[in-house]
Order: sequence, then C-alpha cells, then structure tokens
Amino acid sequence: MGEAQTGDERQAGLRLAVRVERWPIAGAFAISRGSKREAVVVVAEVSDDTHIGRGECVPYVRYGESVEGVAASIERCAPKLAQGLSRRNLASLLPPGAARNALDCALWDFEAKRSGRSAAALAGLGVLRPVQTAFTISLDTPDAMAARAHAASAYPLLKLKLGGAGDAERFAAIREAVPQARLIADANEAWQAHETESLLDAAATAGVELVEQPLPTGKDAVLAQIARPVPVCADESVHDSATLEGLVARYDAVNIKLDKTGGLTEALATAERARALGLKIMAGCMVATSLAMAPALLIAQNADWVDLDGPLLLARDREPGLTYEGSMVPPSPPDLWG
Repeated sequence: MGEAQTGDERQAGLRLAVRVERWPIAGAFAISRGSKREAVVVVAEVSDDTHIGRGECVPYVRYGESVEGVAASIERCAPKLAQGLSRRNLASLLPPGAARNALDCALWDFEAKRSGRSAAALAGLGVLRPVQTAFTISLDTPDAMAARAHAASAYPLLKLKLGGAGDAERFAAIREAVPQARLIADANEAWQAHETESLLDAAATAGVELVEQPLPTGKDAVLAQIARPVPVCADESVHDSATLEGLVARYDAVNIKLDKTGGLTEALATAERARALGLKIMAGCMVATSLAMAPALLIAQNADWVDLDGPLLLARDREPGLTYEGSMVPPSPPDLWG
C-alpha cells in the first residue's frame, strides 16, 4: 500500500486560508472522557489562480491540542507554502497531529485537482471501492445502549463506547438486543489493569471481535502478560509509524486516524509498517464531516475494520458530501476531495 513517488511535486506560490467550522451533532456523543454536542473542525485551503485543495482536521484536547492553537499552527505555514512547500517537507515543519493533517490533505487534494488524477492514483492505489463502516453507539447505561443498538440494527457492524464500570453488563445487554450484529468496542482508556482479563472474557462471551484501547497509554504493559481472547487494538497508544515498534507484544491491531498521524502521507506509511509488523488495521476517525472522511477512505481500502461514521453522527453534513448507503461508504466525489 505504499505511496507513489510521483504525486508530491513542489507547489510554488500557493495561498493559504484557514477557518474554524462548527457542526452540530445529532443528540450527543459520549465517551469515557465526556460528551459533546458539536464537532469543531479546522479547514485548511491551499490555492493558486485555478485550483483549490481542502483538508479538515479535529483538534483533540487529549493530545494537548486546541482549536485556536491548531488554526494558528496552520496559518504559520503560509510563507512556506508561498515558497513551494511540499507534503514531504511538512514533517519537518509540523509534528504529527491535527494541524499537519489538514494541510497535508489539502495538498493531496490540490495535487489531484491540478494533475487531473485522483488522490488514489497519486497514492499508487487502484480504483477505490465502497467500504462498510461501523456505526457508533455512545456511552450510556446498559439498557440505553441496548435500545440504541437495537434501533441501529440495520448497521451490520456496531462500535460500542465503553466506560469501565458496567461494561460487562453493557456487553450482555447489547448482545441480547442485537443477536446478529457484529460488535467492536472502544474503552477510551477507561479500564483498570486488574479488571482487564475479566472484561475481555465478558467481551468474548458476547461475541465482541475487537476491543480498542482498554488501558491508559503508558499503563498498558499488562496486555503483554495476559490472555487476550478478543484482539486488542491500540488507539491513543499509537500515533504514527514511529510509535508502532513497542506495541507488538501488547496489541493485535492499530487504529490509524489521520488526525493522529498528521495526514494521509504518514497514514499510508503507518499502515504499511503496521502490516509488516503483523498488526491488523482499523481505519478510524474523529466526529467530523465528509471532508475528513474522504482521505481516510484510502486507508480503509485495506483495513480489517473501518470506523468512518463521523458524518452519520452529525445533524447535517457538508455539501457535497459522501453518499452513505446504509453502512456502505462509497469513494469521495472529486468535488468533495481528491
């Protein structure tokens, strides 16, 4: 899945625009660290006199990011863009994270539009195919989550947000409510080391096929010492390809999100390295619009699990957006991205 070498030409004289957008969430989105009612995204646009490329990111407080700080970091890149900044040089200018993601994806989009070739072609991939995404059930009581899972039973793959206390009951109640659904779960670092084995056993009993980030980053060494009847996926513990080496004994899979890797360029490299290390891959996202999902679809093509339901959780999406057909996500239209 390596990136083609022909799609990263220097772009001299590009202009940069940055804006913050707020997109209301349908209801609320709750995980172990709290809940929110809107998705706040930062959009970067790079342009010449003919073409415009866009990228979207979601600053995340968990990683020390703020909306204002991310927007300012992108804006400081304007002089370098005017001098011909390329995607490959971004890594020396910005660290992995949301700011680099927005600018990297904007440059991919610009290159695609300027060249008349799709971003997938520039990345050395074939024609993109639709992929099946998980649909997220926010953290709540076992009964409330079971009711929401039942209401969402048209989605074959459900992702359960967990909170530690009560998770065994959540597994049982949800499985009873949706006996045919595939289930994956995300604890967002909420479990304690002493309960991890029993909760993984409860997940296995309920037929859960993957558990994401059960333990806090830096406190997950126990995962290498216990049986894992359900594969365990790193999320907060993995950011880019440089963070993969130490995970192999503890994790079976990694969640690759462009907001962590710093864009599609590094996400492709991370996916390639993860495969070489024998790790399975989830293509993940933050709650955001279709503009953020579109480049992640390139990672999703070869992922074992896909979690790109961000727009499905919003009260409205941008137009044009991705045209979700139930749980199936088709490739992005060129006028959206890539």
